[in-house]
Amino acid sequence: MNATSSGTAPGPVRPMKVAIASLIGTAIEWYDYFVYGLAAAMVFGPLFFPAFSSVTGTLAAFATFSVGFIARPLGGIVMGHFGDRIGRKSMLVTSLLMMGIATVGVGLLPTYEAIGAWAPVLLVTLRLIQGLGVGGEWGGAVLMAVEHAPPNRKGFYGSFAQMGVPAGLILANVAFLGVTAGVSDSAFLTWGWRVPFLFSAVLVVVGVVIRFTITESPDFEREKESSGTERLPIVAVLRHNAGAVALGAGAFIGINAVGYIYMAYLLAYSDEALNLDRSLVLTFILLGSCAWLVTVPTASVMSDRYGRRKVLLYGSIGLTAAAAALFPLVDTGSSVVILIALLVTGVAMGTVYGPLAALYTELFPVRVRYSGASLAYQIGALLGGGLAPTVASSLYASWRSSLPITVYLTATTLVSLGCVAAVRHRHIRNSMPEGPLSPDHEAREGDLTRQEGR
Repeated sequence: MNATSSGTAPGPVRPMKVAIASLIGTAIEWYDYFVYGLAAAMVFGPLFFPAFSSVTGTLAAFATFSVGFIARPLGGIVMGHFGDRIGRKSMLVTSLLMMGIATVGVGLLPTYEAIGAWAPVLLVTLRLIQGLGVGGEWGGAVLMAVEHAPPNRKGFYGSFAQMGVPAGLILANVAFLGVTAGVSDSAFLTWGWRVPFLFSAVLVVVGVVIRFTITESPDFEREKESSGTERLPIVAVLRHNAGAVALGAGAFIGINAVGYIYMAYLLAYSDEALNLDRSLVLTFILLGSCAWLVTVPTASVMSDRYGRRKVLLYGSIGLTAAAAALFPLVDTGSSVVILIALLVTGVAMGTVYGPLAALYTELFPVRVRYSGASLAYQIGALLGGGLAPTVASSLYASWRSSLPITVYLTATTLVSLGCVAAVRHRHIRNSMPEGPLSPDHEAREGDLTRQEGR
């Protein structure tokens, strides 16, 4: 079998051990990322932008949140370069350390009252470092899980890295719920908000130890030994796989926009526009994240059986419907209705997000896979979640209504639905061997063709 195959046999380390390590590592990194988003919704406005009104301060806080997304494609390019040339494992450790240092730094950061304009400047700098770190995290974690996996279960094993996102969100919500329940509002604003950031130091130590216990990707090792590595992987990706990058990025815009409205902006909106209890909304987001977490592996297993495109198409249709209904249901102010809306949206997000890991690895050949998958994912993140909280805050500030936000979210999910519909078997062939196919690959090609014709 040609060494570029994505269906190579797993290495000496058990695939499940690598998958669990990917889950733990990504959960820690996304915890770091999400505590920032929750803090931006709750405290960054008055602490770092006190000269602004409540609405404008929230908008400024979410603008710093969006800054991290600007750095994510750069992080994906840089770490993708070294991940395709040196190896996946070393980049995973590097990204985890970057995220941890930046997150703890935010927890130690003086506010505007203490150091004036330097406070938001330093906040933005640390957010940029977070963005660089997470930009290289996702690609490496997914590739380690998928490239160790058996050929017919790549969706399932890839879902472990995907579960790290809702798991990180759950950890972040639990951390903030614990702090808000244990201290007064004034104490939370003074020092309590720092606790979830400082707790990251403990999680990062655990994550680094775990990541040192796993071995390098067997697909990467075989490719490096047989054919060497690409000198400039990102150039090769843009030259030969630009279409795959565009489709991959577009497929991710909708889920990422809905996800970051769900994870970050909804908390600020429910407080400002509806005057709902903060702890109640945090609890509902936590429960919805649990639904998201459970749905990710379920949808991924289905994608192994029925095909990535079919599951993603149905999931994208469901996500579009959920995006159109989310804010109208939240605006009812009914606790039961809001909980149902968040649970259904969590299921829709999980259905789309789970199979994306395997799809991204199948869009790119091994020698440029880290660069290609990271670039597509992070561009989608920048255009989706990177803009969503800031756009939503601006729309509400201008219209004082959630209707423009609903239109915006629905439009992003329709873009992704179109990109998923445009994915065809010819795009998946990029990850197949260049020489004669093995019987397993021939069978998989036939399955993919039949599934697209259904």
